[in-house]
Amino acid sequence: MSLLRFVARSMLASYFVINGVKAIRHPEDLVESAQPVADTVLPLVSYAVPEAARGYLPEDTAGFVRWTGVLQVAGGLGLATGLGRRLGAGVLALTMVPHVLASNPLRAKGAERTVAQARLTKNVALLGGVLLAAQDTEGRPNLAWKVRAQKQLVAKEAAKRKAELQRDAQASAVDAGRRARRSARKVRKTVADVLS
Repeated sequence: MSLLRFVARSMLASYFVINGVKAIRHPEDLVESAQPVADTVLPLVSYAVPEAARGYLPEDTAGFVRWTGVLQVAGGLGLATGLGRRLGAGVLALTMVPHVLASNPLRAKGAERTVAQARLTKNVALLGGVLLAAQDTEGRPNLAWKVRAQKQLVAKEAAKRKAELQRDAQASAVDAGRRARRSARKVRKTVADVLS
């Protein structure tokens, strides 16, 4: 890992770790802005997860804020340390969606609208940053590339083997033709000897 990547990921992750800790310690500060998102997201998530996992889901908006904070701390630490960095960045991107939705400037009036627009811009930029971090393979091929390369290698080997088999089959056909002609000559010679 290059030093620049490490520093950049750590700087990006620090925002999420700090905000995650704030959300865990003082969720009441964020409950008002998160209420509309929680009212929409919690029923959908509750419906989507298996019944055995529903007990782990938050029941109110404060729990939703805390849960998001825990995910941000975990994702931020994963991104900063490099342990599960792509997964951590994906988790951070997932936690940014409610922030983007909650920072809707259309609900604000007057000077508050300017602040909401700035918050929306910041949240969209952070979402873009963690999406880029989730896709960063550090110059190494990702799994999809490896699968494509393996398929190409297998196809190349199969084409090579097919060409070898065709050459062998053609050589066998030529050899069989020679033998058949030799045998036909011998039969004609034997028949001619018998008839003479």
